[in-house]
Amino acid sequence: MRVNSKDFLVREGEDVDLKKWPTKVDPVYRSKDQYEELLKEHVAQLSLQQQLLYASNRYALLLIFQAMDAAGKDGAISHVMSGVNPQGCQVFSFKHPSPAELQHDFLWRTTRNLPERGRIGIFNRSYYEEVLIARVHPEILRNEAIPDTPHHDKKIWQERYRSITNLERHLHENGTRIVKFYLHLSKEEQRRRFLARIDEPEKNWKFSTADVAERKYWKQYMKAYEKCLAATTTRDSLWYVVPADDKENARLIVSRIVLDTLEQLKMTYPKTSPARRRELQAIRKQLTK
Repeated sequence: MRVNSKDFLVREGEDVDLKKWPTKVDPVYRSKDQYEELLKEHVAQLSLQQQLLYASNRYALLLIFQAMDAAGKDGAISHVMSGVNPQGCQVFSFKHPSPAELQHDFLWRTTRNLPERGRIGIFNRSYYEEVLIARVHPEILRNEAIPDTPHHDKKIWQERYRSITNLERHLHENGTRIVKFYLHLSKEEQRRRFLARIDEPEKNWKFSTADVAERKYWKQYMKAYEKCLAATTTRDSLWYVVPADDKENARLIVSRIVLDTLEQLKMTYPKTSPARRRELQAIRKQLTK
């Protein structure tokens, strides 16, 4: 079974009800061995596409991952991008903003880490936190010292959606292709993964009591995600809702979507000019003497 990227994308202009989006679908692999074989194949193809991206030097690729805690963002990033040259790919994880970051607009701390042309940038969480966690916990806005902030008015979220889509449109027009993944995890599967982090000593470091506290706001987060996905998926910057209860399946879906995106760019290696070819042949003669 081949992954069809279109099965997971949020189309521009449609409302989003996450209860209607599955957190688990039929796997695209039949066994653990086949999963590893498929992922290895995807990783090899991604490595070739990344070389083309770097050599052609026309586009940049920005991958954004958003999800509830324990949805598998780190694992998806590390497995899917395992074959990509580290010199051509950078991962940035965004936690709570620092005091210095709070002195700037909400897009500043992420946009300064955008990928250059020829490179892949990965945001593990992103500026979207400012319309997700900040919406669930509006007290966060008070720390941002925004003048005349309508803390309890939905207007601020519409303004932030507009800022985000304007930024992403600008980036697209200047060669950055943006692919956004929401890893859709069920509350029950999150509970199981939290228990595993407690019961398995090698996973204890992953566990945070703050993560459990956030489970109380599950409905509010789902509502915030629904509003965000609907408002910020555009023709040039689409959201994909990836079922995340099966980690292996989610990785195959993500890798296929990234591959499809790169292949659609129809990149080629730069052609050598006649003058450059003559120069290379002259150098070759010197080296073969």
